[in-house]
Amino acid sequence: MKSKCIIVDDEPLARKVIKTHLQNFDDIEIIAECGNAVEADRVIRENNVDLIFLDIEMPQISGFDFLKNLKNSPKIIIVTAYRNYALKGYEYDIVDYLLKPVSFDRFYKAVTKFFKQLKNTEINIFEEGDFAGKSFIYFNEDKTIYKIYLTDILYLESFREYIKVHTVNKAIMTKLPISKIEEKLKDKGFARIHKSYIVSLGKINSFNSRIINIGDTELPIGRTYKDAVMKVLKFDPDLL
Repeated sequence: MKSKCIIVDDEPLARKVIKTHLQNFDDIEIIAECGNAVEADRVIRENNVDLIFLDIEMPQISGFDFLKNLKNSPKIIIVTAYRNYALKGYEYDIVDYLLKPVSFDRFYKAVTKFFKQLKNTEINIFEEGDFAGKSFIYFNEDKTIYKIYLTDILYLESFREYIKVHTVNKAIMTKLPISKIEEKLKDKGFARIHKSYIVSLGKINSFNSRIINIGDTELPIGRTYKDAVMKVLKFDPDLL
């Protein structure tokens, strides 16, 4: 599966350079080119994005202000003409910091780092189950490995590069983008209902067009997810 990226830069020439470099990578797909952070925010809200090539000095909203308000941040590679922002950039846990004009050699190293980090977030669901005969997944929290049965998961909540896995017994925080776990769970009785939430369909008590209730917890349905959620719940939203 290809990693999806967007290019965010107010300079058309700078976007063209990145786009040209990316033609050498068959496993990265450019889904949008944005001239400012406002356009980029809209794209991220409507799509699953794995990587952003981000400029810093842009009109209206700077790259750092954009990052500051980004809740579920994809991986970030900063591409800028200003080397004095480097230290601040790494405060946002970026993949790499590239200075314009960007040579292909330097660009290649940055993308390689992205794929290395991506590999470290890969997860597996053990379909055959264990002695209990149930499928499970391993999550890492504070250097401790937790074995979680899929049937025990209530919902998952995203916090930037982390997810919080809420189960019937406990909650576990692990470093993993919500988009990665979504790919693994989408055919296992789970559904993405919001940019920040994935729920177990079997644990839903009640719902309407705006919220889903799991036990005593009320979770919002994102506007862009509403039609898909109602479809998976086999319910006509016009009846609400």
